[in-house]
Amino acid sequence: MHLHDVWFVLIAVLWTGYFFLEGFDFGIGVLTKLLARDEKERRVLINTIGPVWDGNEVWLLTAAGATFAAFPDWYATLFSGFYLPLLIILVCLIVRGVAFEYRAKRDDARWKRNWEHAIFYTSLLPAFLWGVAFANIVRGVPINAQKDFTGTLPDLLNPYALLGGVVTLTLFTFHGAVFAALKTLGEVRTRARAMAGVLGLVAGAAALAFLVWTQAHSGNGRSLVALIVAVAALAVALVLNRRGREGWAFALSGVTIAAVVAMLFLALFPNVMPSTTNPAWSLTVSNASSSPYTLKIMTWLAGIMTPLVLAYQGWTYWVFRKRIGTHHIPDPITH
Repeated sequence: MHLHDVWFVLIAVLWTGYFFLEGFDFGIGVLTKLLARDEKERRVLINTIGPVWDGNEVWLLTAAGATFAAFPDWYATLFSGFYLPLLIILVCLIVRGVAFEYRAKRDDARWKRNWEHAIFYTSLLPAFLWGVAFANIVRGVPINAQKDFTGTLPDLLNPYALLGGVVTLTLFTFHGAVFAALKTLGEVRTRARAMAGVLGLVAGAAALAFLVWTQAHSGNGRSLVALIVAVAALAVALVLNRRGREGWAFALSGVTIAAVVAMLFLALFPNVMPSTTNPAWSLTVSNASSSPYTLKIMTWLAGIMTPLVLAYQGWTYWVFRKRIGTHHIPDPITH
């Protein structure tokens, strides 16, 4: 296996880690409007991800940085062609981080409500747009012989891509609901489990349609295996969630996300960005990669740094592993 093939796999792993971790972050943000009934319950939901949300975003920075270093032509075409949706995602992530930090800075109902609106919308939009972006990467976009994107924004808003956005939005929200059931107590836990059952069915229907469409368009034997794993994992997650086995249900919802991402990358390989203008102009792991020397240096650095990052994040989740409930949230101070 060539180093550019190895880095294609590593980038797929990084995106899988990002969607697994940031997926339930986005889901919790959406659930602050769908699940929480009052300010205390919203604080409970936000506190479930409070210690970890910013660490989860490290995976996005690493995935983008690895793409830039390992496949500069892919990075250039992707970020120039998808400039507007990626800019919206970036702005949302910035505003979302500010909202988490600023929400409690003032004891004013309107102030908190506005930041809570920001948390909801800046979680919902990226969850949808990531699906649109990756669906377009797999489907292909107009690319010329100079490896430049030649399409327009409407080209990205095709039915397949929009369905991909629905899949990531519903799947991440389901993932967040299972995480909320795992991390909370009392009525919030009970309602989160019930909502996860409904969201899982919606996500399953959308995901099945999207994955079958993907398999028919550009699938192969390996992607078919990933499709089967994704569907089976989601079905088992729903059963375990119904039985109150939140830990296993969360693990299986994560497997579902990982299998969906794996299927997309397996259907994409050896391309990294197909051209709908002329297949000969598609970006591939070989014609879009950096030099072998660059990839070799990157491999050594990844081998050293990745275990450290995994150990640190694992320790963080272990420290903040306990459940929380509304009784842990102090009542507001009245003047």
